[in-house]
Amino acid sequence: MASQFVWVDIPVTNLDRAVKFYSAVIGSQVQVQDTPGFKFAVFPHEGADVGGCLVPAGDGNAPSGNGPLVYVNVDGRMKQAVDAATANGARVIEQPHPIGPHGFRAVIIDSEGNRVALHSMKA
Repeated sequence: MASQFVWVDIPVTNLDRAVKFYSAVIGSQVQVQDTPGFKFAVFPHEGADVGGCLVPAGDGNAPSGNGPLVYVNVDGRMKQAVDAATANGARVIEQPHPIGPHGFRAVIIDSEGNRVALHSMKA
């Protein structure tokens, strides 16, 4: 069965700051794409993998601490990811904790004001 979610746009007020923040948190470079009339940054993904990007606020989107909770895969790097998040301006609102058979998560407010969960199957 194909994934029900296909893409995530995370709104940001400062694209450069958000690229630095998420690159540090995931331990991999988020790539800026500068197209005619629109600049954004894409999370690493391949083929039909669910992916996402950082998009400048506007056109009805804005960073928010409310609404859907996006889970970002930190792939066995929970402590490093939380440390990188706080070093780059995040506020931790839920420390890393188990979520049953679904691994572990920490919930943060990112550098842009979005509530985001960091997720890993390993502590």
